[in-house]
Amino acid sequence: MKKKLTLLYILAGAMMLPPNADAQQILTLEQCREMALSSDPALKATDKKREMAEYDRRTAMAYRFPDISVVGTYQYNSRNLSLLPENVSDFLQNGIPAGRTATGGQTAIGDKINGIMADIDEAFTLHTHNVFAGAVNITQPIFTGGKIANTGKMAELAKELSEAEYDAGRQEIILNVDRAYWQTVSISAKKRLAGNYADLLHMMEHDTEILEKEGMATGSDVLAVKVKANEADMLYTKAWNGLELSKMLLCKLCGLDLDTEIVLADEDREPGPTIEDVPVRSKDEIFASRPEIRSLDLAVRIYDRKTAVARADMMPQIALTGNYIITNPNMFHGYRNSFGGFFNIGVTMKIPIIHGLEASQKTKRAKAEAEMMRYSLDEAMDMVTLQVSRLHKRMEEAIETTGIAYRNLESAEENLRTATVGFNEGVITSNTLFAAQTAWLQAHTGYLDAWIDVQLSRSELLRAEGCLGETPRK
Repeated sequence: MKKKLTLLYILAGAMMLPPNADAQQILTLEQCREMALSSDPALKATDKKREMAEYDRRTAMAYRFPDISVVGTYQYNSRNLSLLPENVSDFLQNGIPAGRTATGGQTAIGDKINGIMADIDEAFTLHTHNVFAGAVNITQPIFTGGKIANTGKMAELAKELSEAEYDAGRQEIILNVDRAYWQTVSISAKKRLAGNYADLLHMMEHDTEILEKEGMATGSDVLAVKVKANEADMLYTKAWNGLELSKMLLCKLCGLDLDTEIVLADEDREPGPTIEDVPVRSKDEIFASRPEIRSLDLAVRIYDRKTAVARADMMPQIALTGNYIITNPNMFHGYRNSFGGFFNIGVTMKIPIIHGLEASQKTKRAKAEAEMMRYSLDEAMDMVTLQVSRLHKRMEEAIETTGIAYRNLESAEENLRTATVGFNEGVITSNTLFAAQTAWLQAHTGYLDAWIDVQLSRSELLRAEGCLGETPRK
């Protein structure tokens, strides 16, 4: 009994049922991107650099405001100070000996004299056992040759530079995720395709065994089909293992455990013949979006400011100062053991004359660094322009290849249908059917590869234009 295979029967395995996803996590491309961005340690470190750059910017802004400080001190001294010579001080302290007075009146006069002498000694003695002092100092820069303003601008540009570095790292992560995602989709589709191919050969093996029993095929024909079926099973096994490894890589990029069961939203998606092209952007738009170009442009501007800062060291520095000083003891009205204070206001100026031409050499070096960065910027812009043009060509080629592969796929399916009918009718050999099946497999594989290449080309082109995973700016 001969069993005829129709095209529907041949392609019955083409629409395989998706695996049981009850215990699996279904992820879209956007979800994979978000998970990778939130878990990547290098991107987190770059984000901290952005935070540090903001602190540096605020620090530079602080130089514009007055510098206010408070100083306080206390000191204990073992001896007091006296303004009188030692012999005079000893005489005043000892007074007139009592034995030198003869009468009571003379004694009273002597006591008064001794009291006056003690008062004189006390008046000329500075009580400095406990000394207190304090001061409030205020310094307000007035003119620094533009050093403060340029330092602040450098800090702002450095913050923008950290933002550009973060954007570059972010887009690189997204590109790696896109590659891993579409690679997984490709391997998953090839696994299904290998399963369909194996099903075709196992069907043919079953039919050939029936034909052998009816005397319409030989044992050699059966063995030949078995060999092909075994090869198809091996191909399916390799695709299965490759899919597991590809999903492990994607899990690693997304910050998941390597053994996490995941299913991609596009894993069972059938490639379509209609492909959306990437709109062409102008050079100015690309340069404004490309983080590397922004980084070099910011570096040039930073070195220009650095030149201005170096030049400021050759210019006068003027500042307004103010102080309030309080001491105990104080000498504002004699010498008193009490707190007393005063304030002063002044202007300080520092005019550099010569220091081995150090500032001049620093300025020239900063200018040379700025010119060097400009050369690097020009070269980078040329390289980006070339890269974008090349990827646009690759995108166009991938789209055209996909169209050709789709038409080739239609021809391969028709060829397989006619070869199957001919084999069932006994008008063609098994080798001819093998060739038609192989061509069908190659056509499906070629179309799938072309379609995946379009997706990857799109991601790489968007990355080259600096807008991969672009989000609206606030």
